[in-house]
Amino acid sequence: MIINEALTVNGRTVNNRIVFQPMEGCDGTADGNIGELTQRRYMRFAEGGAGIIWFEATAVCKNGRANPRQLYLTEQNVDTYKNLLQNMRSVSLEKFGYTPLMILQMTHSGRYSKPNGTPEPIVAYRNPLYEKGKEDLSYQSITDEECDALPEMFAHTAQLAEKAGFDGVDVKCCHGYLFDEFLSAYDRKGKYGGSFENRTRLYLNCIDAVKNALPDTMLVTTRLSAYDGFPYPFGFGASEQKEIDLTEAEKILAELQKRNIELVNITIGNPYLIPHINRPFVGGPENGEIGVQRAVKITGELQKAFPTLKLILSALSFKGADAINFAEKRLENGDCSLVGFGRMTFAYPDFYCDFLENGSLDTNKLCVKCGNCSKMMRAGGVAGCPIRDKEIYLPLYKKYMEK
Repeated sequence: MIINEALTVNGRTVNNRIVFQPMEGCDGTADGNIGELTQRRYMRFAEGGAGIIWFEATAVCKNGRANPRQLYLTEQNVDTYKNLLQNMRSVSLEKFGYTPLMILQMTHSGRYSKPNGTPEPIVAYRNPLYEKGKEDLSYQSITDEECDALPEMFAHTAQLAEKAGFDGVDVKCCHGYLFDEFLSAYDRKGKYGGSFENRTRLYLNCIDAVKNALPDTMLVTTRLSAYDGFPYPFGFGASEQKEIDLTEAEKILAELQKRNIELVNITIGNPYLIPHINRPFVGGPENGEIGVQRAVKITGELQKAFPTLKLILSALSFKGADAINFAEKRLENGDCSLVGFGRMTFAYPDFYCDFLENGSLDTNKLCVKCGNCSKMMRAGGVAGCPIRDKEIYLPLYKKYMEK
């Protein structure tokens, strides 16, 4: 099976095509360090056999944290991250004979910044679709001068990631966070808005700064929203006729290719406002299968347009017991080069091990697509599976949902 085959990314070997996607646990400490639940989660991931473990969103500055417990890598806590990575590699090497590539996702949360537990939005532009029903609209858009300071912050975090022992870093540009929002800043004035060149300037400047700050042995990659799911001009990837339009996503991939970036993690949608777009689930506003097919179509078109890039397909947890076989068919069809699993890793971190051992997944361990992991997080709690990991997370779910 292709899913079990190794591939090379920028000279680095990935031992199989399974990617554990960046799933924020909101379980770090106030100073950005790894918490007990963070440690437990990633050690479970290390025993899952994935070719890549993509670490969750980690802030590059305090005011860009999405919550008071979001990871935030600093000079003061880098050794804790280093110890975790060493322990993960030791466990994986002993169990599988290889270690996964570990990539740190670097983020600025933009309009979803909540560093102290209450919203402190930092926006690219005023968006009536995002702001509908919001009471406090007194905040201002981030200035060009403030944007100018961000590449150095991303470069510094990338250097700390190298010091911690990560194999690579991701400059996050998806799901409505700051860089993704800039992609649809059609009406913003100044050097960061309007034209395609201006709207991608901050994102690409940060990528360039990161690459310049790191040795060639470190992978630089990105998680990119190819389609936000909102009509033009309030979202990226849509035409004026309100149809999916991948023209500019392809232009971004071309820019990444020029920069010798081979690995790109493709996603779509906005989990805050239209979660069904990127996270198909039972009981959503559309049949979840539609969401899966949308993700396949978008990623497949981009992969076939850029056959030398290694693109990751998302939205596979929805397929349940058939997830591995479905992912294999997508690989065979050339719709992607790797396959990413998010919610499944919370519910069933050893799903790939079970598949290798038994040729199938255990239906008693599968993600049930209820969305409770996200509901708990949105309620101000941590994220985990109160159904399949109920000893730890069911009491926490009850605590936060009863508030």
